[in-house]
Amino acid sequence: MRTVLVTGPGGAGRTTVAAATALAAARRGERALLLSADRDDPLTALLGGEEVARLDVVRIDSGADFRTELLALQDRAGTVLELLGAGRLDGEELTELPGAEQLALLKALRETVAGDHDLVVVDMPPVHQSIAALALPGQLRRYLRRLLPPERQAARSLRPVLAQLAGVPMPAQWLYETAARWDAELAAVEAVVADPATTVRLVAEPTPTAAAALRTARLGLALHGAAPDAVIANRVLPTGSADPFLAALSGQQQCVLKELAEEFAAVPLHEVPHLGRDPRGTEELDELIDGPTGEVALWSEDGAFVRPEPWHVEDRLADDGVLVWHLPLPGATRDRLGLVRRGDELLLTVGPFRKIATLPSALRRCTVSGAGLTDGVLRIRFTPDPDLWPRTR
Repeated sequence: MRTVLVTGPGGAGRTTVAAATALAAARRGERALLLSADRDDPLTALLGGEEVARLDVVRIDSGADFRTELLALQDRAGTVLELLGAGRLDGEELTELPGAEQLALLKALRETVAGDHDLVVVDMPPVHQSIAALALPGQLRRYLRRLLPPERQAARSLRPVLAQLAGVPMPAQWLYETAARWDAELAAVEAVVADPATTVRLVAEPTPTAAAALRTARLGLALHGAAPDAVIANRVLPTGSADPFLAALSGQQQCVLKELAEEFAAVPLHEVPHLGRDPRGTEELDELIDGPTGEVALWSEDGAFVRPEPWHVEDRLADDGVLVWHLPLPGATRDRLGLVRRGDELLLTVGPFRKIATLPSALRRCTVSGAGLTDGVLRIRFTPDPDLWPRTR
């Protein structure tokens, strides 16, 4: 199964491209699934309410998902809430919190693994929210491990004794069980996102503002181990117009397209022509399928997915006495780069993005001896700590 996450700046037409991509797969005889959590349900208007053979469309109700999860947690914690004198919440009074939409979308994405589809296309939120959503499972897992470390879970038989010694009730078993279930579900989501068959597709109109947003997006995706498999330039105007206004707009678009082709040289760039209207119905979406969002855009020229260069450790102990951690960060600049080592973690700030990365095991026994950013790759040098590094006889 292949998974394509479609995102881009707000108003760029990412939902249209997502629908056309899924429709293209269905037209080729593949079993396709189109996922969306958009509250306005634009897919109904895009597809014209038509049912397409081999295409399943699912709109996620993030509000209902949030209420179900919170009420289930409340039921499990009923005893604790009663001891605290807390009143129970009714489902009718619950409104979803910020981030619930992204969590519901990621949960639905994890559940697609058990399906029998050839292609899953996800209509993601705008690009900055999408990057935050991709980072969310790892962040939540880290918080869970800090708040409820599994290794500190006391044996059930010792809980009453420990509670008396501490003078406070010990966390109930259900709390650890709930944390373990959440950790497993979040790990499953991370696995789907990290799967080589999962790719990100960036959609934008070819304007200077959108081009800047794509550059920033590429950096954020790289920080979290993702990369675009294609850039879709949407609503491209025809060239050679006799109208001065349209000619100027077209000229600006062509300049931006040239810049994008240079900056995203390793990524296919596909142009979707402006139809003069917003597509409605499968017949009009079919006009976008032949080439720009169809088979060509789903695969790179050699038939393989475009994947980001992985973070890796280079062993230069024999030559320079250091280990070098290579972190590809295309578009990063020195003036907007921050590094802080804290224990076995590295706090990495790149532009508007931040990530807490766990150091590879070999680097945890080293000290940071320097770092450099060259050609979009951050190289951090680590020197073995004599007190921690294994000694050779």
